[in-house]
Amino acid sequence: MTDHTPIPLRELRSDCSRCAGLCCVAHAFQRSSDFAYDKPAGTPCRNLQDDFLCSIHADLRTSGFTGCTVYECFGAGQFVTQQLFDGRTWRDEPGIAAEMFAMFGTMRGLHELLWHLTEALSIRAAAPLHDEIARLRDEVAEVREAGAGPAAQVLVGELLGRVSAVAREGLRGRQARGADLTGANLRRADLRGADLRGALLLGADLRGADLRVADLLGADVRGARLDGADLTDALFLTPPQVASARGDGTTRLPDGLDAPAHW
Repeated sequence: MTDHTPIPLRELRSDCSRCAGLCCVAHAFQRSSDFAYDKPAGTPCRNLQDDFLCSIHADLRTSGFTGCTVYECFGAGQFVTQQLFDGRTWRDEPGIAAEMFAMFGTMRGLHELLWHLTEALSIRAAAPLHDEIARLRDEVAEVREAGAGPAAQVLVGELLGRVSAVAREGLRGRQARGADLTGANLRRADLRGADLRGALLLGADLRGADLRVADLLGADVRGARLDGADLTDALFLTPPQVASARGDGTTRLPDGLDAPAHW
């Protein structure tokens, strides 16, 4: 029988204390409202310390680095550093830097797939699909262990679509997949069971909205107001999405997701 034991979420969340500051080096960023200056890929951020921690971590948002506060590697950083490179770092061995940074990008994609598949295994309504989900999760994990690329991405997307359909069956929620709802007034809207996959919800007013069992896979919720919104059973919501939105103490989130410090 296929093992349905979920991967501990702590393995799929960033642990900077076990990483070599990979997100602070590998990625490029441009001066904008999210970043205070231009940085090319492969160059350490000026705020990265010798211990691979951020010197302004507590003040990122007030220092012009809000982009950092909404980033999540899903545990790829520590996996690459500790598992694939046995604790070696790009700083101590410059010759491995390019390979390490490339692997980090690949692993982040795989870890995000594992996050979604792990969530899918916790959805009771999708129990008839749990064996298939577990098998695909194990395949993605094997690819990860081999340090290979996200070959299963299309398969995962298709399977999550079926999981979503089963979970939302009978709710007759709003169909707005990929819709442009930028700045939309959806305050107190009944969006239970809605298909909002890939929807643009930038700056939307979702205060008090019912988003239970709504599919939010890939939805762009940057700046969306979530004060008082109910997302307790929202499907495929990720930490970066939560961090990019604007909520408060009355926002109800799914199990495993915490309100960010800046709310």
